[in-house]
Amino acid sequence: MKAIWNGAIGFGLVNIPIKLYSATDSSTLDFDMLDSKDLSNIRFKRVNEKTGKEVVWENIVKGYKIEDKYIVLDDKDFQAASPEKSKVLSITQFVKESEIDPALFETPYFLEPQKNGESAYKLLLKALTKSKMAGIGSFVLRDREILCLIRPYEDKILMVNRMRYPEEIRDFEDLKIPSGSAPKPAELKMAEQLIKSLATEFDASKYKDTYNADLLKIIKQKAKGKKIKVQEVKEPEGKATDLMAMLKASLEKGKKKVG
Repeated sequence: MKAIWNGAIGFGLVNIPIKLYSATDSSTLDFDMLDSKDLSNIRFKRVNEKTGKEVVWENIVKGYKIEDKYIVLDDKDFQAASPEKSKVLSITQFVKESEIDPALFETPYFLEPQKNGESAYKLLLKALTKSKMAGIGSFVLRDREILCLIRPYEDKILMVNRMRYPEEIRDFEDLKIPSGSAPKPAELKMAEQLIKSLATEFDASKYKDTYNADLLKIIKQKAKGKKIKVQEVKEPEGKATDLMAMLKASLEKGKKKVG
């Protein structure tokens, strides 16, 4: 794996030299965009909107528009904004992970200790594991300040979970959320029974990306010249009058699976 950020974790007065690595890989199939006429690859170019000519990467700069005028920034300008945050991931507080709304979580990264940081790294890992706490901190990655959670992963390695800022969560007030009468007591009781009947301890290994596997089967079938039949699936409709019957049927179905 290739490190995407080098720096240190600021843990009180302790600095732990670390490297940051992406902890995930995409499970989606890699498709190319082609011209339907001859299946040639489609290439995207960076083009000057005035001249129509392609611009090489070395000649592209970043600019911010103020009063119809662009202010051009270079690497030194970005570093000057928060120089310490570009090199140090400072932990500002410790929290219980359960206190954080999952909607705020984004991309996970692995942390690897650099030379002379092994002992302090192990200390923080062990302390977080025993206390069942996680650290909240921030640092600058790719010209953006990242809010993050530092926590043990499988009690073997420190992981950084990139987080959204609260203002990045959209307002849902414009959506049509039901505000009518409360559910009937009998319906609510049965819904709770259904939830309890399906409640088990979470095991991530049970979940697989089956869509890509199914799609790959279709690709291989098409490669052999086979015609693909599409099964028509209608969008389910939820009728209020069917709610009790659907809950009962769901419970019965669950009992049969267990039996």
